[in-house]
Amino acid sequence: MKMKQLLTTLLLTASLQLMAQNWSGNPILMGFHADPEVMYSNLTGRYYIYSTTDGVAGWGGSYFTCFSSADLTNWRYEGMNLNLPRDTRWASGNAWAPAIEEKLVDGQYRYYFYFSGETGHGKAIGVAVANRPEGPFKDLGHPIVDKRPEGQKNGQQIDVDVFTDPDTHKSYLYWGNGYMAGAELNDDMLSVKEETVTRMTPHGGTLQDYAYREAPYVFKRNGLYYFLWSVDDTGAANYHVAYGTSTSPLGPIKVADQPVVLIQDPANEIYGTAHNSVLQIPGTDDWYIVYHRINKKFLDRESGPGFHREVCIDRMEFNADGTIRPVRPTHRGVKALR
Repeated sequence: MKMKQLLTTLLLTASLQLMAQNWSGNPILMGFHADPEVMYSNLTGRYYIYSTTDGVAGWGGSYFTCFSSADLTNWRYEGMNLNLPRDTRWASGNAWAPAIEEKLVDGQYRYYFYFSGETGHGKAIGVAVANRPEGPFKDLGHPIVDKRPEGQKNGQQIDVDVFTDPDTHKSYLYWGNGYMAGAELNDDMLSVKEETVTRMTPHGGTLQDYAYREAPYVFKRNGLYYFLWSVDDTGAANYHVAYGTSTSPLGPIKVADQPVVLIQDPANEIYGTAHNSVLQIPGTDDWYIVYHRINKKFLDRESGPGFHREVCIDRMEFNADGTIRPVRPTHRGVKALR
């Protein structure tokens, strides 16, 4: 009992020290969440995270929730922003891996929320629209991606990402488990230009470096397009992030010479660090990576490591030549923004 009390005291002390120093601590969201999508809203001046609701056997969550923060350390629950059985006519569940984009339309901000769900004959990607980042969102009524790209013989239509080129203002959609596809979105943000659908899967690699599995994420810095993706299985301690670059939003992708961006740190009991999104603080060259990791109490296959995940945040930095420095996952997280 004394040892238990001592451990409790030490944990509480460490937590209070983090709060005193205005560090976020990791994980940053209460409970089990995965596949986090982070966004800064120009409408509210706050940061938002949308995620897969985790902790449900067989990845069986049926709804998405939203959290917001003014400083990246204190996160406020904003409620359920989309419930697939209730709010769509086509998806029964498996609410996985959302993405969101804020667009100025006729002088008003609109929010386009992309997600995957179960149709009864496989996974598909849909979109819902709102006038505020926390919703309520209204589903389009049907999927916008419900089949593999031509020539692709396996894989699922999940893990969607949306990216708007800051220079051309064109928007693109990316997706795929087992393959990576990309396409330009039409101006309405509600459909893809079918003639632009491109298979973009980075070829080669191993489970130790960059063998593509899922979860593409795209951003642009200094005129270069960066493509991040996840390697290995989401229930594996080795689940990690790799990257490549391109001079075009639809590739081809050149895998980085040192492709691993983020990987487990067993010495510090940090495992399965992947399925990420990236945040640039507006008007700066300060970058953050938001990702999930496996809760260390659920590493055994029997306990379901693939659906006991938690959301974390750490700094992401670049070398002078534009390459990404390997990110060290931490328990401390990040300092509060001023």
